[in-house]
Amino acid sequence: MHRNLNVTLAVAAAWALTQLPATADPRHPNRNPAPQSQCAKKQPVQTVQLGPRPYFLVDDMDEGPLKRKLEQCTDMQPHKSDFSIGHRGAGLQIPEHTVESYAAAARMGAGIIECDVTFTKDEELVCRHSQCDLHTTTDVLLHPELASKCSETFTPYDPATGKAASAKCCTSDFTLDEFKSLCGKMDGANPKAMSVEEYVDGTPNFRTDLYATCGTLVTHKESIELFKSLDVKMTPELKEASVPMPYHGDFTQEKYAQKMIDEYHEAHVSPKKVFAQSFNLEDVKYWIRNEPAFGRQAVYLDARVDTPEGYAEAVANMGQLRKVGVRIVAPPMFALLSLNSQNKIAPSDYALAAKRAGLDIITWTLERSGFLKTGGGYYYSSITPVIDNDGDTYEALDVLARKVGVLGIFSDWPATVTYYANCMKLP
Repeated sequence: MHRNLNVTLAVAAAWALTQLPATADPRHPNRNPAPQSQCAKKQPVQTVQLGPRPYFLVDDMDEGPLKRKLEQCTDMQPHKSDFSIGHRGAGLQIPEHTVESYAAAARMGAGIIECDVTFTKDEELVCRHSQCDLHTTTDVLLHPELASKCSETFTPYDPATGKAASAKCCTSDFTLDEFKSLCGKMDGANPKAMSVEEYVDGTPNFRTDLYATCGTLVTHKESIELFKSLDVKMTPELKEASVPMPYHGDFTQEKYAQKMIDEYHEAHVSPKKVFAQSFNLEDVKYWIRNEPAFGRQAVYLDARVDTPEGYAEAVANMGQLRKVGVRIVAPPMFALLSLNSQNKIAPSDYALAAKRAGLDIITWTLERSGFLKTGGGYYYSSITPVIDNDGDTYEALDVLARKVGVLGIFSDWPATVTYYANCMKLP
């Protein structure tokens, strides 16, 4: 048995929960929000803790040189790595985009942590994966006075037609104070729910509600202060607005993109510590033109690869991105991987084209697929025939790191990537 197995997942997650501000009570479903100074400051992580999951994955690998190499690192003392990027924090087991999730990601050695950026009704920037995900990531529907303000109120499952239960609650439906009164929960909803309570109880079976008592939601400004105190780099993603832009007539896309960068200026954060991201190439080009210090390492999230036509276009026109000043491209994992003639995982045409164009690469998202015994789904879709156990996580990661040469990889459980990065002596 590995000596490190006594460092459990509970250590990382429980540590994060113990960092709740003194005024917060996780048993209270709608506690008063903590002052920014309380919820946004932590001590830098002195000792990285990985818990048992990396060791479980190594044990589950097929026999071979990579497994033997990773087994040699079971007793190492891990340290923080910029190769390990906390995707929304540590959302595999702790509610995404919350203080607790971010703190756990840092505890697991993530050197960079993500805040997805959207805005409230009063145009304040907050951390949410989507402008309209509050019905699945918070307890908003459990508070009738707030639920009534949602863009679409709860509709139960219709067994006669098979129409799924639904709701739509957006950050733009609420003021910042209302947003901050919510508790973060694990992302999920029950499509066959007949009641609100059943609807919000929809956590996927490969995750857990054990640490989801009441996640502390944060503004973008608070995330900056939190990340500064944790001594990690920052990767904010400017999310697409779900409301027509300009919002309120004058909040244009350009003002939105500038406001995000302005909050780093106000916090005196070096551009070298910020990797601004967007799926909208115009946002990236805006930063390159107007905020060149931040634009130098702005990241273009490439969703073109989701269709065969878009993938082919991306491969053929990779050089155009470099010509407009893009230096880092970030497609999903499957776009960077393929199977060679020996049925082994290898770099894809996209990966090779990006390198030829002089582009650096970041990719997403590890530990978001659940059990890999059936092929791994979306993120492994280009290599599904060779994905049949959870240990294959490291087989794919090894190709991304050594053969594709990615700068880093987003993960819903950063310990998995931190283990690999430390074992392979990556920065």
